[in-house]
Amino acid sequence: MVRAADRAKNPAQSSIWLGSAKATRDRKAGQPAGLDRDRIVATSIRLLDTEGLAKFSMRRLAAELNVTAMSVYWYVDTKDDIFELALDAVFGEVEVADAGDAPDWRTEMRQLAASYRDIMVRHPWVSSIMGNYLNIGPHAMVFMHAVQRVVRDTGIPPEGQPGVISAVFQFVYGFGTSEGHFKRRCAESGMSEDEFYTQAMAAFGEEPRFEETLEDMKEVLELRRRDTVQSMWEKDFLFALDVLIAGIDATVARYGAQS
Repeated sequence: MVRAADRAKNPAQSSIWLGSAKATRDRKAGQPAGLDRDRIVATSIRLLDTEGLAKFSMRRLAAELNVTAMSVYWYVDTKDDIFELALDAVFGEVEVADAGDAPDWRTEMRQLAASYRDIMVRHPWVSSIMGNYLNIGPHAMVFMHAVQRVVRDTGIPPEGQPGVISAVFQFVYGFGTSEGHFKRRCAESGMSEDEFYTQAMAAFGEEPRFEETLEDMKEVLELRRRDTVQSMWEKDFLFALDVLIAGIDATVARYGAQS
């Protein structure tokens, strides 16, 4: 386990997944029956999904579990431990094809990208804390290995593969983050996504200083009026992903022509 003092002194080498400490702890005599690491993590994810990061605390978690805070600390040392465990559990939701059953790289990349986007949308807190941790838990590593495999299968030479990973999966991270936070904002406002979008665009359109921008966007906005917000998200994501995949194909062809 990584204690708070150790994280503060050496954050670059601090992770619950490193070191010789046990990854789990057995129930101690006198601990509440039914309380274990899996239940703590599952409850934490549910609280983070419904209430967000700002309201999450060890005391709030203990109350939801109907135990004392000290009971939770038998299984984890810090709140950071919980965040690391929750992050990895969420990455376990990504659908990863077995290496032997993987389809062609384009299909697999689309599947990985779509599933990665889904976790960002379902769990908007993930994008807010992911960069704070090494994210090297078992589920995250399975995802990382699948990403590396599918990028290698594109035919991009090794020196270009990290750039392809950044282009595709940083795009998905950013897109899913925006979508997830927008959905949360709508839910907190008590409006549907379509209602929120309609009201926001109306307010935008009433500002004279935005007139030139709106004129340039006129054709696009006219097309948008025919869609629901969810349809917009889907169309934009799939089109952008197709552009990226086409770019990978073009890059592979260019390297082939040069060799």
